[in-house]
Amino acid sequence: MADVKVTVRRNGPFRVEAAPGSIEIVDADGNPYDLSAKMKEGKLAFSLCRCGGSVNKPFCDGTHSKIGFQAAEAAVKSSDQAQSGTTAQSGLPPAADPSRLKV
Repeated sequence: MADVKVTVRRNGPFRVEAAPGSIEIVDADGNPYDLSAKMKEGKLAFSLCRCGGSVNKPFCDGTHSKIGFQAAEAAVKSSDQAQSGTTAQSGLPPAADPSRLKV
């Protein structure tokens, strides 16, 4: 099993579980967030907001359930992406895939 597990919650946050000391989260300026309060049953466990509504970003505060956040979160196999016309790297249609932009 991987040292870090990220679970996409249905219409909710990204749930992160990791061994103590195996992950660090930093802000845009490189300042680390204090994760010491995020220890549960001997492992690091916390949820990251993906609805954009949390007042405690980057962490989830449950706002997604109050604002009716809905998201597509099913894992897509590379072969399914090829059939649907999306790129394997991003899951976006080729025209919208930023990795394909020329600089």
